[in-house]
Amino acid sequence: MNMNQIINMVVRMFMRKVINKGVNAGIDYATRRGAKNGETGAGQGDLSQGAKDTGRRARQAAKAMRKIGRM
Repeated sequence: MNMNQIINMVVRMFMRKVINKGVNAGIDYATRRGAKNGETGAGQGDLSQGAKDTGRRARQAAKAMRKIGRM
């Protein structure tokens, strides 16, 4: 294994972690839309729970796609 391959491997590992954090942060931000300071109005509890579930499923789908892409 030459030096170029080692550097590429380290850069890919770093970029994967950074991109994953960015994707997760974006999904979390999108699921929290409409709520200010963690507060929800009356009747929005179900909506925010549904948004959280959707965000969780989106993260799982993104994780599965990354796993498939590595094969």
